[in-house]
Order: sequence, then C-alpha cells, then structure tokens
Amino acid sequence: MNNGPVDCVIKTPVSLQIGDTVTDMLRPGVYVTDIAFPNGKPIKVQEISFKNYYSAFLSVRLLRREEGNHEGAASAKWVTCLRNFPLMANPHTEAGSQDYFSVFRQQMLVEPDNVYSVRLILRQPSSSWLNFSIDEIKIYDRTQEDAQRGVPTWLSSLTNAAEPLLLHGLPDPETVSSSIQQMWALTEVMQSNQTTASVGRFDVDGCYDINLLSYT
Repeated sequence: MNNGPVDCVIKTPVSLQIGDTVTDMLRPGVYVTDIAFPNGKPIKVQEISFKNYYSAFLSVRLLRREEGNHEGAASAKWVTCLRNFPLMANPHTEAGSQDYFSVFRQQMLVEPDNVYSVRLILRQPSSSWLNFSIDEIKIYDRTQEDAQRGVPTWLSSLTNAAEPLLLHGLPDPETVSSSIQQMWALTEVMQSNQTTASVGRFDVDGCYDINLLSYT
C-alpha cells in the first residue's frame, strides 16, 4: 500500500479567457493549476486523484528531468503525459460532473519519473456552467516496493505470499482433498456399473405385488 499522498503546494488556478476579455458576459474556458513539491526532490508519480467539479477535460503536463541528467530542475523540460482526458460524458450534461477520478501512471503517455512539478489544465467548452474546477487533489509517489512488484498499489495491501496462510476454523486441506478424491472414485464406479435395463416402479421380475396396488 502506498504511504499516502506526497506533500505538495497547489497554486491558485489561473484562468485563460476565451473571446474578448472586455465583454463582461464571457467566462474562462480553461484553468491552469501548477503543483510544486516543497522539498525540491523529484518524485515518480504513481497516481493523481481528485474530485471533479464540472470540468469536461483534463490534460496533465510534467516538469520532468531526463534519465541520466543530474543537473536538477534547471534542466528539466515540460512534457505532456495526459491529453484531453474526458471527465464528463457530455460537457452540457451532469454525468461525471462531481465524480472522483484517479489517473495512474499506466495511463500516461510518458514515464512520469523524475518529476519536479505537475501542471493540470482543465477545459470546459460548455456555457452551461458558470464555474468549474477539481478539488481534493492528491499525488502519490511510486514506492520502491511497487516498482519491484510491478502491480497496482491496491494489490500491495494483500498478504505476502511468503507468510503462512492462517486457516483458523477451517478443515485441513489435505483431508478435504482426500475426501473429494474418494467421492470422485465412487462416482466413477457407479457410472461404470449402470445398467441399460428399464426398471419399473413396482414390478419385480415382471410381476406386481398385490399389496402395492390400490383400487378406486
């Protein structure tokens, strides 16, 4: 299991106006939010989770240092790891408008390693909603254990295969297996000894016992 979200500073979203900014009736169609890590150390992004609020599309850009480059954030470059990820089935309807989402590294276009900053770009082309954003943003770092296992983070909470399996209150597996084998063998014997002769309900050698007959 991951160790919880990393510490980060979520900056105030910056709006990008669509159309003539002089007109009061126009509203922003794009919001850009930058997220920085206060300790200055790059992370390997495992997951980005958030709650939507009427945002239609999400794009994610990373300030990432190339592998083998040890000059730090000064030499890092912005790359797009997620482009126009749909958060609402239709920008003009409610579906998905307030859902929780998680974006995992397996969904990203580039390896999200050596990341110094994350930029979230929200788009809402519909004029049906006055405001849109995402809340409860959390970013999880990829731990060493997750990298070695190569499995989703939720699988790491399962019992280690090396640990003994506790079977309190359950029958011994070997005893159960032996009983099942005996039942299977008995079934095979019964099937092999089946006869094709027709058996009547009350007849014995073609005759009926008078006590088994009833009169009306």
